[in-house]
Amino acid sequence: MKNIQGVTIKQLKKIPDERGSIMHMLRNDDEHFEQFGEIYFSTAYPGAIKGWHEHTKQVQNYAVVHGMIKLVMYDNRKDSGTYKELIEIFMGDLNYVLVRIPTGVINGYKCIGDKTAIVANCSTIPHVADGEMIRHDPLSDIVPYKWDLIHK
Repeated sequence: MKNIQGVTIKQLKKIPDERGSIMHMLRNDDEHFEQFGEIYFSTAYPGAIKGWHEHTKQVQNYAVVHGMIKLVMYDNRKDSGTYKELIEIFMGDLNYVLVRIPTGVINGYKCIGDKTAIVANCSTIPHVADGEMIRHDPLSDIVPYKWDLIHK
């Protein structure tokens, strides 16, 4: 699987028992942990697209705690060894992972399946409205990607 420089994907643990389960996400002693800014949860309805987002200061750490998403990332950093590289990751109930998204990597996601997805983001700095995030239209050509379902 190809990747983008600075993006890390870590398989996470789900520990079930007869009462429910524990789902690990991020610890301050994890190798890829940088610093804590805030954690928030975002929901997306089936078929909804959230993106494109490009952060200039904030590093994001995504885990999907319910449902499934297709996360798409595009390296927009001219000084990166993977400049203009694009990857997609299917994550959530069927692939419980933590994805670290560095600054300068444009990203967005689409809720796939038939239930609402809940995405947890533990970012390195708190979100500030009209701050360091650049928004792009998810249907624009800023990223060479089409969100359509592909039948293979």
